[in-house]
Amino acid sequence: MTDHAAVETGTYTRPDSRADARPDARPTKIMYVAEATAHGGRNGYITSQDGQIDLKVAMPPAMGGDGDGTNPEQLFAAGYSSCFHNALVLVGRRAGYDLTGSTVAAKVGIGPNKQRGYGLAVALSVSLPVIDQDIAAKLVDAAHQVCPYSNATRDNIEVSILLG
Repeated sequence: MTDHAAVETGTYTRPDSRADARPDARPTKIMYVAEATAHGGRNGYITSQDGQIDLKVAMPPAMGGDGDGTNPEQLFAAGYSSCFHNALVLVGRRAGYDLTGSTVAAKVGIGPNKQRGYGLAVALSVSLPVIDQDIAAKLVDAAHQVCPYSNATRDNIEVSILLG
């Protein structure tokens, strides 16, 4: 049986996991499933099952393309910044803080890795203009434990967080 309070706080580990393994961040219940389809890879278009997304994608000029469309890194940056900001507002509200006016911006870099493939790096810039810096840092740390994107990327790609 799963300890839901431990799952919520990020301290749950499966009984069969090693003591030095990171907490199991897999969902205990699927609440929503998003569906999207790529047509033509990085030089084509993407659509979502519900019709909300219908976008042209193109390689950015830095990677040899014409840049005449969005790209997966921009979409990842949009998703991560939105998700992290929501996690930040959630932990702020739980702690009794109003984060009105806060923002999260994401930069997603792509480049070759040592395995002859490609890897990503993320930089999140968090602005909490009316919150004390020490409290803001604690809220950002808590949001990084709650955010599904942070949980999915942890120990897989470099994620840096700048609090400004």
